[in-house]
Amino acid sequence: MITWGAVSAAMMLVTSAGMFYALRFLLGLAEAGFFPGIIFYLTRWVPARARARTVAAFMTAVLMAGIVGGPVSGALLSLDGSLGLAGWQWLFLLEGLPAMALGFVVLAVLPERPEEASWLAPAEKAALLACLREDQASRPAQIDTTREALRSGRLWLLALVYFTIPVALYVVGFWLPQIIRGSYGGPVFGIGLLSAIPYLVGAIAMVIAGRHSDRTGERRWHVAIAAATSGAGFIAAAFAPGLVSSMCALSLAMMGLASMFGPFWALGTSFVDGVGAAAGIALINSVGNIGGFAGPYLIGYIKDLTGSFSIGLIVIGVALGLGGVLVLAVPHSPS
Repeated sequence: MITWGAVSAAMMLVTSAGMFYALRFLLGLAEAGFFPGIIFYLTRWVPARARARTVAAFMTAVLMAGIVGGPVSGALLSLDGSLGLAGWQWLFLLEGLPAMALGFVVLAVLPERPEEASWLAPAEKAALLACLREDQASRPAQIDTTREALRSGRLWLLALVYFTIPVALYVVGFWLPQIIRGSYGGPVFGIGLLSAIPYLVGAIAMVIAGRHSDRTGERRWHVAIAAATSGAGFIAAAFAPGLVSSMCALSLAMMGLASMFGPFWALGTSFVDGVGAAAGIALINSVGNIGGFAGPYLIGYIKDLTGSFSIGLIVIGVALGLGGVLVLAVPHSPS
């Protein structure tokens, strides 16, 4: 978080294409460990049966950032010229500093394991640890080494499924304002407010889907149905004739996309443990996040080629549908 925030803030100093590429590369290095680290951390605290809603609760922060980030970014861009800085420089500076500050807070106050939590009473620690031990003992054979994780066909298949999620998520993150601009002629701040709507819908759906997945104990179909819903939303957005229909389609797309996260990571962490969990989560995240590069690049290429976002949105929708089919093929046994 500290290096991630520092590199983000340093983007305000970019003066050339080479410097831009170098800082974006460093940004990727800094960011890489955060999300898999959080998922691994949660496996130390939360039993598998409660993991979907826990991951969903954590991931709502990403969507809340989208809700707040759109209007805030629009407001920061309006600072253009203040103290001799461009609006985009203010944006990188002021949005990078909070991550740096929170990184130091984490080091100071976040305990590594339940037994180190000063805010838990002894009886609470004992109950939580007993619950975690019972959960581990009741689950089938676990992948607990790096070698097993890297050789697991199940994990590689989950990585392919996860690839489709960042493809769509980063497309929304990078291109949503421009997609909205195509049917909205208002000011930049208005685009920021409209951009928040799909994220708000997604945040609500994410929590509901995570709770339902934990309550039923089912993971695969929750991911598959959410993927199909999101895919349908992206395809509908390609044919939306106006602002209202476009916003409804994009909100449906985000609703399905956000609903995938909790059940997916509950499934992905249900058969890994210890070092195997760290390696398995990193494998899924690393392979999957290639989609974070492929999605926005593909959309931009198709937009330049056709002059429209429509075909790109259809491609993203189809990719999510394929991801939904793939997750149903994930075997029940860790092989």
